[in-house]
Amino acid sequence: MTRTLLRGLGLVFSGDIAAPRLEADAILIEQGRIAAIGRAAEMDAEGAEVIEAHGCAVMPGLIDNHVHPAFGDWTPRQNQLGWIEGMVHGGTTTLISAGEVHLPGRPKDPVGVKALAIAAQRAFSAFRPMGARVLAGAPVPERGLTEADYAEMAAAGVRFVGEFGLGTVKDEAEVAQVMGWVRAAGLNAMIHCGGPSIAGSNLMAAPVVIAADADIVAHINGGPTSLPRAELTKVIEGTSRAIEVVHNGNPRNALHALGVLREMGRLDRLVIGTDSPAGSGVQPLGVLRTISLLCSVGGLDPGLAIAAAGGNTARWRGIEAGVIAPGRAADLVLLDAPIGGAGRDAAEAFMEGELPGIGMVIVDGKIVCGRSRNTPPAARIPELRA
Repeated sequence: MTRTLLRGLGLVFSGDIAAPRLEADAILIEQGRIAAIGRAAEMDAEGAEVIEAHGCAVMPGLIDNHVHPAFGDWTPRQNQLGWIEGMVHGGTTTLISAGEVHLPGRPKDPVGVKALAIAAQRAFSAFRPMGARVLAGAPVPERGLTEADYAEMAAAGVRFVGEFGLGTVKDEAEVAQVMGWVRAAGLNAMIHCGGPSIAGSNLMAAPVVIAADADIVAHINGGPTSLPRAELTKVIEGTSRAIEVVHNGNPRNALHALGVLREMGRLDRLVIGTDSPAGSGVQPLGVLRTISLLCSVGGLDPGLAIAAAGGNTARWRGIEAGVIAPGRAADLVLLDAPIGGAGRDAAEAFMEGELPGIGMVIVDGKIVCGRSRNTPPAARIPELRA
């Protein structure tokens, strides 16, 4: 389809924290991008394919800010095939690598680190399971890498650096020095926060996390072990960049981080990831479940929670995704309250702690799946009109 009218929408979640809900009932898609948002009666959609939403909500394709991919659609952590496709069925259409740390025999010498990063970036640039964008090739900082090495990787197309603390660069002074090299190369980086993970990372406490000044403080609520809440507050107040909460972490401390950011008036710093694959598995609905937690227990408006997994992440990562706006890629998820649940629509479902049912996922203007194989069935299902 090159031109599609999506009409009969109920709630429209923009993914933009400045204006999380839009007054509209239709979206016009042309050549894979959003051409217009508004009222179907006012749109010139002659010749367009039509998707009847039947009152479903729409949100942007979600961004998982924290995954650890290996080559292909496979994870050695759980020997699971098809996990990225499972994520698409959970409404996640963009996944960002925090380092390819689970690759068997991962090299740690400078030449090997660079080779792996470039190979992973190249592989996933050409490989999009069900249309998902996997932004891979995130080298883990290791001792021996130089400023020139980071510049070389950036010149080769690498955009991100994996978690500081997963490798041998872990002390406060060296982390700050290497982060300076990373920023000079134009790379976007994150730092492990909390206790050692199953991947054999290091304890990264508040002083080193603050000193790093990385673009993303990874899993503030633990990956999976969190720092004590008083230390988390120090990190959040001592840094000015993005604070990530993850599904594979401590839910109580995720809510603590939400509370601190809310009190600071800085919900624009909140981003969401899964930190998967991990010892607790792969969760295709991990981002949805985190949104549900933040809404139902944390009292966060669903539009703001969706923005944390949308426009917030896109802005802090410097990517184009996660927002419904004219000119943006038409990555859209249609969802509704699950059959038998307490909510009448997707927003109420989130506030009740439910998982909405996904009825359709669209990537680059193309339908990549209908009713999700992973969510509960939605009360209303969109359909492509013949």
